[in-house]
Amino acid sequence: MRRDSLFYQLFAQLPQTLFDLLGIDTPQGYRFESVELKQTAFRIDGVFVPPDPSGTVYFCEVQFQRDNSFYERFFAEIFLYLRLYRQTFSDWQAVVIYPHRQAEQVSFEPYEMLVNSHRLHRVYLNELGSLEALPLSLALMQLTVLPEAEMPTAARLLAERTRTEAVPRPEAIMELITTIVLYKFTELSREEVLRMLGFTTEELKRTRFYREVYAEVREEVYAEAREEGLQEGRAQGLEEGRQEGRQEGLEQGLQQGETLVVLRLLRRRFGELPAGLEERIRQLPAYEIEALAEALLDFTALEEVFAWLERSS
Repeated sequence: MRRDSLFYQLFAQLPQTLFDLLGIDTPQGYRFESVELKQTAFRIDGVFVPPDPSGTVYFCEVQFQRDNSFYERFFAEIFLYLRLYRQTFSDWQAVVIYPHRQAEQVSFEPYEMLVNSHRLHRVYLNELGSLEALPLSLALMQLTVLPEAEMPTAARLLAERTRTEAVPRPEAIMELITTIVLYKFTELSREEVLRMLGFTTEELKRTRFYREVYAEVREEVYAEAREEGLQEGRAQGLEEGRQEGRQEGLEQGLQQGETLVVLRLLRRRFGELPAGLEERIRQLPAYEIEALAEALLDFTALEEVFAWLERSS
């Protein structure tokens, strides 16, 4: 699981996550950054910069593998940052996020005083508590460390909480849940994950994923089909000596484009289509093509496409 990227997205979308970990109210005006200290090529996973120099700067690091020199590096990065940007804050705190205690390094020497000070907060995700009781931001963190067998149920729970609770940016949270599950179940498509999370057809159509896929397919085929239709219309207009040929060709191109969009979406879901099925779809009038485009998200097998065509005929 690419956790660095995942936690970066989480902090960027929901910066209150850090303050939920610390159990304090989210202060206003903080800016989240991932900072590279170029003099040494050090990089701190997350820096929460206060809005004015009187505030506290927070350093955050996600550490999922044991590294027995981690604190040596982490404190070196912190103190280099303090030296470079001292004018931007008045105090500092640090947070390290572990999946469990076994991922932490064994010996803290010679940094034991700092490790055990009030400035450092160590968080173990498997000890945060139940998903139902945690703030949604922390429940998302805990989702990343759940066993594969528990993840589908937990992900559906968080998706339902996102729908029913008054949360900021619910679409961003749903996207994060989907991404976490995709990292765990690499064999699933994004659409399969969304359905696993309990999305209805109408909700699926409103997701960024569906809009992007549908727009991508339309963009690929629409211009081509429109141009072909216009060319046919021009040829017909020249032959018959009528201006209507251009308009008729345009309309044919539009309908052809919609037909090709439907065919490509079906191929993405079910692979190559039987020749008879493809020909049958090409013969549909414009209003049925539009209806099929709406209905195809419900289909899980080609047999359902045939059944829909039978009902529509």
